[in-house]
Amino acid sequence: MYEFKLKNLAIIPLHIILWIVVWLFYIYFFSYAAANEEFVLYFATSLLPITITVTYIIAYYLIPKFLLEKRYLLFSTYLLYTIVGSLFLIIIITFINFIFLSNYDMKQMPLLTRNFLFVFILVYIIAGLVSLVQVLRYNYKAINRNTALEKKLLEGQLTLKEKELYYLKEQIHPHFLFNTLNTIYGAALTESKDTPDLILKLSNLLDYTLNQIEKKTVAISEEVLYISSYIGLEQVRFRDTLKVSFSKKIDNDIQVPPMLFIAFIENAFKHGSPHDTILHIVISLEVHDKQLHFSIKNTIKEDSSPKENHGLGMQNSTKRLDTLYPNAYTLNNHTSKGWYYLELNININ
Repeated sequence: MYEFKLKNLAIIPLHIILWIVVWLFYIYFFSYAAANEEFVLYFATSLLPITITVTYIIAYYLIPKFLLEKRYLLFSTYLLYTIVGSLFLIIIITFINFIFLSNYDMKQMPLLTRNFLFVFILVYIIAGLVSLVQVLRYNYKAINRNTALEKKLLEGQLTLKEKELYYLKEQIHPHFLFNTLNTIYGAALTESKDTPDLILKLSNLLDYTLNQIEKKTVAISEEVLYISSYIGLEQVRFRDTLKVSFSKKIDNDIQVPPMLFIAFIENAFKHGSPHDTILHIVISLEVHDKQLHFSIKNTIKEDSSPKENHGLGMQNSTKRLDTLYPNAYTLNNHTSKGWYYLELNININ
């Protein structure tokens, strides 16, 4: 409130200067071909309050309250009232000056003061110019206010996106860890000699996960190594009941979000079913012309539907893609003849 009052006080001298300039303009303007300088002085002085009143009513009341609020009918109505009232006052001061300063002699009146319609138009030209400046100020403030709001909104959206991404990545991490620990637990129950190797592989995977999960992007080559390590871990668990193919054609300079594909790969191992005692999984990762293509297919039960092959990790990955690549990716899946197919295409430009 204190700051607001200071701002208003700072404007007062500018307004005083403005109306002094208008008053001097009136004196100069009406002095044209005028012999009675006293008449001009009194006429300009009496006309100034009308000009000030009309200007402030239009610029500071009618425009902000009605015109800018798109209440056009009320604006037109009150503007008409203002015009009629100001015209009446101009006629009154013209006759007062005619009676008391020119002694009922029209010839003693300066030429430009004789026609009250001309005086009326002059008053509204000045009021219109001031109102135009005020409208421009309102628009400037509105643009700045909208820009500030858009900036705050954008910052808020970015903050929400960052929090959502962090939450989703943190959910992917424990989901992966849970599945892998189940693998090691199963090996330990059978007293498998591969248990130490499984623990070592898990250690390497966790090292990558802990170091990369906080990063926004990593080199796609690092992600490929991570996927290969995970496949190696699963191959130890499945032994001869697993056949995996992983083909890649990538540009090492491409950056991708960490752990972007792992949920889809985990899903194949978790929900896949063997054909003739062997689980088949085929993975492909290619980058061409800033288009990333990831596909995976795995054997399933003949009567399985796509929904039956989805887990929590898949849901989180889909949400993450929505946040990272809005309207810039496609994710499709279907089942056919005992196979589950998933294809992900991303415009990474």
